[in-house]
Amino acid sequence: MVIEWLKFEVSPESRDIFIQLDNEIWTSVLAQFPGFLGKEVWISPDKPQEIILVIRWQTREQWKRIPFDILEATEQKMAKRMQNHFYEMTESKEYQVRKFPNY
Repeated sequence: MVIEWLKFEVSPESRDIFIQLDNEIWTSVLAQFPGFLGKEVWISPDKPQEIILVIRWQTREQWKRIPFDILEATEQKMAKRMQNHFYEMTESKEYQVRKFPNY
């Protein structure tokens, strides 16, 4: 399994709007692609301006097979809906999940 880890900065008053629109726009698009296993939204009570998205993919190849034009169109739709609310992706990382047998 591969983890796509994204960190966003938002205005604190826009946090819930961002989460709702991200689910409506991004998650619905990603869920259409093979290999999408799910998504979590992490928020911190100490940092209301920070949102972490953790997206699980079966393989890196499936994740990276999403056409760029679909990603671009989805982000444009998100930006249009968030036009009155500040948000910015400040970090993105990729992790592999490794599991070892229990001894």
